[in-house]
Amino acid sequence: MQKRLISSGSRFEAEIGYSRAVLVGDTVYVAGTTGYDYATMAIADDVAAQCDQAFRNIQAALAQAGASMDDVVRVTYIVPRREDWEPCWPVTRRWLGHARPASTLMHAGLQTDAMRIEIEVTARIGAGAETSGRQD
Repeated sequence: MQKRLISSGSRFEAEIGYSRAVLVGDTVYVAGTTGYDYATMAIADDVAAQCDQAFRNIQAALAQAGASMDDVVRVTYIVPRREDWEPCWPVTRRWLGHARPASTLMHAGLQTDAMRIEIEVTARIGAGAETSGRQD
């Protein structure tokens, strides 16, 4: 099975040696993604704004792979401060409320103090159409 590397254009990818996402078959593995706006290389102070930007970055990577947010089947959230998680709930619900992937939350330090959330997802192209057994 062939793999395809997907880049966001962030200088971090080349400097560190990773890809924003990797497509293997119909599965898209999106690297841990923070709230940096790669066009401006700026990051908001507000954790909910960072969460929203991280999802915009993830959505762009998924689109390059031919997937959507509805195809997300697994998500991992990393937040350094416990109190930062709850303000992100409305943002996570807006982005993933339809897909309702399996998820994990971890509390751990991130690369810089400015980073208040990091999000990693796995998507399966076409999974968005699979809704059997779903409960709302």
